[in-house]
Amino acid sequence: MKIWIIFCTALALLLGRPTLAEAAGAQFGTAAVLSANATFDQISSLAQTGNADAQFQLAKRYENGQGVAQDYKKALYWYRKSADQGNFKAQNNLGVMYDTGKGVSQDKKQAVSWYRKAAEQGDAAAQDNLGQMYRDGTGIAQDYVQAVFWFRKAVEQGFTNSQNNLGAMYGTGKGVAQDNAQALSWYRKAAEQGNATAQDNLGTMYRDGRGVAQDYAQAVSWFRKAADQGYAQGQTNLGLMYDNGSGVAQDKNQAIYWYRKAADQGYPYAQDNLGTMYYKGTGVAQSYTQAMYWYRKAADQGDVPAQANLALMYANGIGTAQDFGQAVYWFRKAAAQNYPQALYNLGMSYETGQGVAQDKQQAIELYRKAAAQNDDPQARQAAQQRLSQLQ
Repeated sequence: MKIWIIFCTALALLLGRPTLAEAAGAQFGTAAVLSANATFDQISSLAQTGNADAQFQLAKRYENGQGVAQDYKKALYWYRKSADQGNFKAQNNLGVMYDTGKGVSQDKKQAVSWYRKAAEQGDAAAQDNLGQMYRDGTGIAQDYVQAVFWFRKAVEQGFTNSQNNLGAMYGTGKGVAQDNAQALSWYRKAAEQGNATAQDNLGTMYRDGRGVAQDYAQAVSWFRKAADQGYAQGQTNLGLMYDNGSGVAQDKNQAIYWYRKAADQGYPYAQDNLGTMYYKGTGVAQSYTQAMYWYRKAADQGDVPAQANLALMYANGIGTAQDFGQAVYWFRKAAAQNYPQALYNLGMSYETGQGVAQDKQQAIELYRKAAAQNDDPQARQAAQQRLSQLQ
C-alpha cells in the first residue's frame, strides 16, 4: 500500500513570513478644556451641554471602561455626537468602531467615510487608516496610488505607522516604483522610533540582504527589539534565527522559547513551527500529541504548511488515529492554495482511493499541478514520477 510521502520541506521550519504592516490603532488626544484628572461625572456633565471635546473624552471612557463599565454602544453614541460637530479625533475613532464592528454592525464603507472626514482635516491616524483601506481594498476600490498619497500625508507629520506602511509600498512596488533602498529608509525611520512592525521589517531586510548588505547580526538585533515589545512576528523571526544559528549561536531552547511566545498570542506561523519542534523532538521532548495540537491551531487559521502537516499526521496515523477522510479534508485545504506537497498527496489520495472515491484522472490533474510548481523540487520530482507511471 502506498503511503503519503512526508516531505522534509513539509515539516521544515518556515523561513519567516513577515507581514508588511498591521492595522493602525486609533490615535487618541486629550481635550484642552478638560483637566487631565477630570472625573467621569465632570466629563459627562460637560458632554451633556454639547461640548465636543467632552463628548470625545466621554466616548473614550466608555470604550476603554475607564471609570465606568465598558459600553461600546455608548462609546459609539458619544463619538458620533462629537464627530458630527467636526471633532476629527472622534471622526477617526468612529471610523475605527465601524471598521472593527464595535458597538455597531461592521461597515467598512462607513469606516472609510469617517476616516476621510478626519484625514481631510489633517489627522495623521485617520490618514494612515484611510491609506490602509485603499491599500487593502476594504470599503473602497483598491488603489495603491491613493494609499501612498495618504501614507505620505501622515508621514509628513512623523506618524511612525505610516512610515512603516510607506516603506512596505516601496518594498513591494505598489503605488510607487519598487525601491528597496527607500523601503529600508522608511523602515529605519519608524524602527528607530520604536515601531515594532518596522523593527521586524528592518530585521527582515538585513536578514535577506535587500536594500542593504546581508547582516544576520543586525537582523537579530532588530528582531529582538520587536520581540521584546511582544510583537509576535518578531518573536517568530527571532526564534528562526536561533533555530538556524543565523547571527547568533544556534540554540533550540531559545528557538522554542520565542516560538511559544508568539504561538501563545495565536500567531499561526509560530504555531506551525512549534508543532514541528514537537514532531521532531528538537529543543523539547518529542510529542506527537503536542505537534497535532499546534498544527491544528495554525491550520484552523488558514496556515497552509500547517494544514499539510496536519493532513500528514492523519494520513499516517501519527499522534492520532489514522483517518483518511480527515487527511483528504486538510490536503484539500492546502492544495487549494497550490501547496506542492498537498497537491501531490491529494493526488495520491485519489490514485489509491483512500479517504475519497478513487479517480485516477483527478490524481493525474493534481500531479500535473504539483509538477508545475517550481518552489518545491522534491514534490515536483515525486509528481513527475507518478505521472510517468500513470500516463
